[in-house]
Amino acid sequence: MLRTILFTAVLAIAFFVVDEYYSASWLHPKWKILLAFFLSVSFLTHRLVSTGLQGNRERFVPMYMASTVARLVLGLAFIGFFLFQRIDQRRAFVFDFLVLYICYTGFEIWALTRNLRRDS
Repeated sequence: MLRTILFTAVLAIAFFVVDEYYSASWLHPKWKILLAFFLSVSFLTHRLVSTGLQGNRERFVPMYMASTVARLVLGLAFIGFFLFQRIDQRRAFVFDFLVLYICYTGFEIWALTRNLRRDS
């Protein structure tokens, strides 16, 4: 989980620098809410996967699949809520959401394969 917090901190610093010093049309003003959402969803999925790794290893795959479905459903609900609220700059918001979704999913897969290789 510490790696996820560090990953989020690096993204937050990068977004802050871009927000303060550059006029980036692709960066939505609510990028802090997006990062907080992905950090909380990553914490939830981390807990589900770590529960699957404890004790019975056969529970790992169903728990990992449950965490993936939870991430997808929560993401759709999150993006739907903000689009329903008629947020400004919808395309930038959806673009930032999708980029962060891919980044966090890739980071989760990288961390998971790193942990599984170490346990083998």
